[in-house]
Amino acid sequence: MPTLDRPRQPAGLREGGQFTATTRAEADLTLTAADRVRADRLLELTPATVVVLEAIRAAGGNAYLVGGCVRDRLLGHPAKDIDIEAYGLEPDRLRKVLSRVARVEEVGAAFSVLTVSRDGERLDVALPRRERRTGPGHRDFAVEVDPFCDVREASARRDFTVNALLYDPAADEIVDCWGGLGDLRDGVLRHTGPAFAEDPLRVLRGARFAARLGMRMHPATVDLARDLVPEFGSLSRERIWGEWSTMAATATRPSAWLDTLEQTGWLAHFPALADLRGVGQDDRWHPEGDVFEHTRQAADTAATLAEQHDLSGRDRAVVVLAAMLHDVGKATHTQQHPDGRITSHGHDTAGASTAATFLSDIGAPKEVRDLVAPIVAEHMVTAHGTAPTRQAVRRLARRLAPASIEQWALVVEADKRGRGAAARAGTTTAWLDIARAEGTQAAPVRRILTGADLIAAGWSPGPHFGPVLAASVSAQDESRFEDPAGARAWLASTYPTEPAG
Repeated sequence: MPTLDRPRQPAGLREGGQFTATTRAEADLTLTAADRVRADRLLELTPATVVVLEAIRAAGGNAYLVGGCVRDRLLGHPAKDIDIEAYGLEPDRLRKVLSRVARVEEVGAAFSVLTVSRDGERLDVALPRRERRTGPGHRDFAVEVDPFCDVREASARRDFTVNALLYDPAADEIVDCWGGLGDLRDGVLRHTGPAFAEDPLRVLRGARFAARLGMRMHPATVDLARDLVPEFGSLSRERIWGEWSTMAATATRPSAWLDTLEQTGWLAHFPALADLRGVGQDDRWHPEGDVFEHTRQAADTAATLAEQHDLSGRDRAVVVLAAMLHDVGKATHTQQHPDGRITSHGHDTAGASTAATFLSDIGAPKEVRDLVAPIVAEHMVTAHGTAPTRQAVRRLARRLAPASIEQWALVVEADKRGRGAAARAGTTTAWLDIARAEGTQAAPVRRILTGADLIAAGWSPGPHFGPVLAASVSAQDESRFEDPAGARAWLASTYPTEPAG
């Protein structure tokens, strides 16, 4: 495996000279020795991947592993999705070749992307292409597939140099046309070329890579991203949410996402967070600085706690997003008093509404909004240090639903620990202990009294059932009854006669 302490590729290899092949058959010959670095078995290839690669080579083509699987393996991370780029075979020929060894689906006709399935494994196989932007939308591109395209030219369309690295498994070499190895060594996200500006979503992708991989944007890329600030409006909410949700589900340092957005000027597109910069806090409880700094630290802590609790996907994203948004209400509810005190009474309740609106604006589905908002609304429950009771825990579980007490506890812990010198463990353990004993750690206890019980008591169905059943839930959470017999007794004593329908 190549080490990342090699000298950066000479500037001429990235910026100077033309490397166009003189003939199609000589396309790969344009790569110089300096472009190739011995890999020492970079990737352990699965049997299915080996079969696909060998089929392409046997038909006279060349195949490279590209993109994130190469980058991540160089960083010492597992290579998850395997992406292959095939050169030297016409699209129909490639499809026929692969169909002999695997099941093939065309998932991107315009981009000639094939999904290949064999032995339970799915691989994406793409042909090199050229792209030319024809309009403001992310689909507004003229695409020219060219299986005989120069490798350097094809890799130039990728967003960052670290994503433009290719692995040649036949030669066991890394192909580095744009200085990606040096940038990977330095922890730098540098745009590969002018094509970066053709899709402004790449700014959010860069922020996501910074948050997951611990990298930083190169100053020149930051400048280019700033030029793209006005292009934000061309992005669909679906694509914006795709980057936000993936960041929240994978980031090790969500603060790097916020920092990159701030550096590039893109934070202004997310005012609920941008407005936290400069909002003061009482330094007795928050010596770390303003609310934005607290948000950075809480989000990072939430990611760490989510990792420790083996959360992934949506579950992890909800915890990280709730921690990042838990104090957004302070932007409107913070007061500076004449004696120097700073308070933010009511910011929890106000923040729930702000968080829900924010998530809606970035395209989050309702199920995510419904999970995050109640956690934000309830994150101050333990602030006064009052010992919890069974009744209090039951009521909290009911207010949080559909979010769980377990999710809430992680966010409260992140809030308490994300305070610089004042960081400390939260006070949620007692709440969790009671919740687990009550069976309410994941969801509220089920309602005991039902409409069937009311009918059995001789009541006629009608709209008056709703308020009575709601009152029964409150009584149940207050431990006024614990079983169906107790529920029926409560009904008889509380409602000796049926309310008017």
